[in-house]
Amino acid sequence: MYKVNVGKKILSANEEYALKNSQLLTEQKKLCLNMISSPGSGKTTILTRTISDLKDKIKIGVIEGDIQTEIDAERIRATKAPAIQINTDGACHLSAAQVNSALENLPISDLDLIFIENVGNLVCPSAFELGESAKIAVLSVAEGDDKPAKYPSIFAKSKAMLINKIDLLKAGVQIDFDIERAKADARKLNKGIEIFPISAKTGEGLAGWYDWLKREVKKLRL
Repeated sequence: MYKVNVGKKILSANEEYALKNSQLLTEQKKLCLNMISSPGSGKTTILTRTISDLKDKIKIGVIEGDIQTEIDAERIRATKAPAIQINTDGACHLSAAQVNSALENLPISDLDLIFIENVGNLVCPSAFELGESAKIAVLSVAEGDDKPAKYPSIFAKSKAMLINKIDLLKAGVQIDFDIERAKADARKLNKGIEIFPISAKTGEGLAGWYDWLKREVKKLRL
């Protein structure tokens, strides 16, 4: 009996498009960051605040991935940044082919940085390369500090980790979250990972995140 390894064929086809995306972004010297997290971690809020705060320094575009609706893309567009919505209709991650199509519809030449906001999921998106410059893991304090240990793949592959909603730890909310434990577990997987505890709501910690983004964009301009 002849067997077809469907998983291998799917990943192989995805890698072809990922290479095309990577070559396009490299040729145009554009930074592309694939933002991955569980649903509700605050990815879109982080992006809208980042875009608004850096609007005079970095030109940002966004590829939005969701199972349904354009809610998040509309929030991005309200900042005047270009956003392309991809609805996966049930799929738990974006594919490189979908991102390739979205890149064709973004004004890439006018941008410095492209964010891909992946579908809310800590597992599936980590297995699919999109041709991005780097992955960014987002973890909110409401999810628990055990996520790097329980979902190691994405934290092992990410260049940076944002620990969002740290304002809740100071607001008298009963949340059991040990920031140092989360940092240590992430660094066991990835010694070089940059970690930024932030609050997209209050702005705490965002200066370090912004400085890192500016440095990463500058590297590609040289």
